[in-house]
Amino acid sequence: MGQPESRESPEAEQLELPPGQRLQKGWPVTHYGPVPKFKPDRWEFRVFGATADGDKHCWNHEEFAALPFASVVADLHCVTKFSMPGAEWGGVLTRRLLELAPPAPTVTHVMVWAEYGFSSNMRLADFASERAVFATHQGGELLTAEHGFPLRLVVPHLYAWKGPKWVRGIEYMTADRRGFWEERGYHNIGDPWREQRYSYQEEPGDGPEL
Repeated sequence: MGQPESRESPEAEQLELPPGQRLQKGWPVTHYGPVPKFKPDRWEFRVFGATADGDKHCWNHEEFAALPFASVVADLHCVTKFSMPGAEWGGVLTRRLLELAPPAPTVTHVMVWAEYGFSSNMRLADFASERAVFATHQGGELLTAEHGFPLRLVVPHLYAWKGPKWVRGIEYMTADRRGFWEERGYHNIGDPWREQRYSYQEEPGDGPEL
C-alpha cells in the first residue's frame, strides 16, 4: 500500500457527544446474525447499478488491498447509544471508489451491500463525505472478524448501522430505497446529531414510504 493520507476530525479534539449518547471505553461487538467466514479466493467487491459507463466494476481481495490506503480520525456513534470519539480508521476512502467507478449524473443514493444480503441505504452526498472510509484497520490493527474484517464502511456523521460490516459492494441508485434496518423501523437518514433513530421521527422527504 502507498503512503497513508492523513485526515483529522474536528470532533476528535473534543468529547462533545450527540444527544442521548454515552462515552464508551473499548469497542463492543454488535451485529445481527452470525459472523461470516472470510474466504479470500472467493471474495469480491462490486460497484454496480447506475455507473457512469454502464458497466459493473469488480476488485478481488488482492486488488482491493492494493488501492491507496488512507487514515481517518473520526467518531463512531452507535444507535444503541454508545460513542467512540477520535477512533483511528484505515482503509480506502469512499471518494477514491467514486473516482475509480464514477456514478451516472442521475445517481442520488447508494445501497451498501454486505454478507448475507444485508443492506443499508444513504444519500450519495453522505457516502461521498471526505471522511467516509471502507475500513480494513482500526487503531493501526487489522479489524477482527467480529468487527467486520475484511471490510466495513465507516461514515462518521451518521449512526454506525449506516456503515455495515463485511461489505461486499455498492449499488448506485437514481432513487432512494430502504435498506435492511430502514425497512424495520430505523430512520432513513440516521443523523446522530439530530437523534434520527427511528422511522416515526421522519419528516416529509426524509425517505420512501414504509
